[in-house]
Amino acid sequence: MTILSLLLRFPYYRFLRKTPFKSFPSASTPGSLFPYTPPYYSVRLYCIKWMLPPSGLKRRMYSQATIDQQTQGLCDKEQRLLDKLYSGLIQGHRACLAEAITLVESSQSRKKELAQVLIQKVLSYHREQEKLNKGKPLAFRVGLSGPPGAGKSTFIECFGKMLTERGHKVSVLAVDPSSSTSGGSLLGDKTRMTELSRDMNAYIRPSPTRGTLGGVTRTTKEAILLCEGGGYDIILVETVGVGQSEFAVADMVDMFVLLLPPAGGDELQGIKRGIIEMADLVVVTKADGDLVVPARRIQAEYVSAMKLLRKRSKVWRPKVMRISAKTGEGISDLWDKMTEFRDLMLTSGELITKRQKQQKVWMWNLIQENMLDHFRSHLAVRDKIPLLEQKVLSGVLAPGVAADLLLKAFKDRP
Repeated sequence: MTILSLLLRFPYYRFLRKTPFKSFPSASTPGSLFPYTPPYYSVRLYCIKWMLPPSGLKRRMYSQATIDQQTQGLCDKEQRLLDKLYSGLIQGHRACLAEAITLVESSQSRKKELAQVLIQKVLSYHREQEKLNKGKPLAFRVGLSGPPGAGKSTFIECFGKMLTERGHKVSVLAVDPSSSTSGGSLLGDKTRMTELSRDMNAYIRPSPTRGTLGGVTRTTKEAILLCEGGGYDIILVETVGVGQSEFAVADMVDMFVLLLPPAGGDELQGIKRGIIEMADLVVVTKADGDLVVPARRIQAEYVSAMKLLRKRSKVWRPKVMRISAKTGEGISDLWDKMTEFRDLMLTSGELITKRQKQQKVWMWNLIQENMLDHFRSHLAVRDKIPLLEQKVLSGVLAPGVAADLLLKAFKDRP
């Protein structure tokens, strides 16, 4: 029996230095861990103390055991694929990163299992790299949201080029809305970011929402982790639009930035209050030419409005800034504000706490999604769903009654 399997099987054993072992079973006792230790010896036995820090060796061994357990059922071809993707990813190969995200986004059950094995390996590597970085996060995650026409793509190209020129590696996860009729998506963000897409220190990945509420795909969180494993230190997540469902992006980024265009009507009424409360930074775009005066007016309105909102952080109060991606005005100042936010949140410990809570939210979101898939495919429910849906459509059954019938059938039959 190896040391690793011993620890996993008996997690509460502690071997102490200079401690006599009088209760160990004899050599003839079945299942004896130490067959060379008879209980009737009067000689006191000693063993070396095992130094197991709670967050150190023991955690690494458990993580490695989890990976080993997941890889046991893989065939040679699947193992070679995962090894190729993992090694290429941590070496910074963009092709391997793209293939890894494609694997994670797959809806096939077997590929989902392979993706989780890869995610676990990258997560272990990511944790080791953070330890080498003195516990500080390897990347800065920024969520960008705003109404259509706010200039998000134009801003990302200008902002991304400035960051790559300063030596950063930028990854852009652009989420495109899928058609509710055809299920298709344009995925045209690369065509709007021509300069940035040709930059070797930038990676742009458009992803369809596939009807996911909130404008963030099911696998956006995994894609963020893969990009960080690939060496990208700035992760920009561009989301679909503005609405109450947009809270999903705030649960996976360090900083949430709201982009607003000038001259958009009654701004404080047109944008839902909930999304403004989640913003760490409000940016008024297109502040050039004839729109400079409207941009200044909107900035003043939002500065006054933000003072009325409840403070979410002890060290940071949301700011309102004015930029122009066309002329580049305010882009450098915006990055300075972002780094100020990151440094303050990191020093206070709020950034680490926030990421830990996001991990928990991520786990429960995946549980909810998988439970819904399991419910729909359950033998006791699968055949009844079309019939009850038809009765709800025709008005024979209330939606609540139909839901109760399906849940009862799901619970009664294992």
